[in-house]
Amino acid sequence: MKSKHILPDLLLTFMKIGFFTFGGGYAMIAMIEDACVEKKKWITHDEMMNITVIAESTPGPIAINCATFTGYKQAGFIGALAATLGMILPSFLVIYLISMFLDNFLEITIIANAFKGIRIAVGLLILDAACTMIRKMHKKILPRTIMICSAILMLMINLFAWNFSSISLMLAAAAVSLTVFMIQNRSAGKGGNAQ
Repeated sequence: MKSKHILPDLLLTFMKIGFFTFGGGYAMIAMIEDACVEKKKWITHDEMMNITVIAESTPGPIAINCATFTGYKQAGFIGALAATLGMILPSFLVIYLISMFLDNFLEITIIANAFKGIRIAVGLLILDAACTMIRKMHKKILPRTIMICSAILMLMINLFAWNFSSISLMLAAAAVSLTVFMIQNRSAGKGGNAQ
């Protein structure tokens, strides 16, 4: 276990992210990256990319899965618990307070207008997270090709309203990557045996 101060630090860092980020997990990725990779150095950028992919492929919200992984890496099970609690607690408190005091919360004109602005900001946060990941992606042909093909396919799916799940697209990208990896390993193995 690392410093005894890591648990309150995990809790407070993820509470701050939870309190000040609207729009769900994708919008939180940029803030998690800034806090955990850039400032605190709790995880590397590659780990952040890997956990984002794994969190997208597993049950549960992406931001909570990222928090759990980061907490576990820093302080084991108790660290995972502190980080997860920090991420969940703000949303729970805000929703609880809204449900107690305001029956028609979104019908209040000022709130409705604020949420219109928040929607734009959420889109920009998601775009920022995507741009950061693309910039820091390994400059290899296969990952960039898969990314470009996936982006074009998603655009076409949305434009032409095709009935195609984004999960199927992710599985197809994983299958292509795994196939190329296995072919490269088999080729490397034959080259090593020939010597």
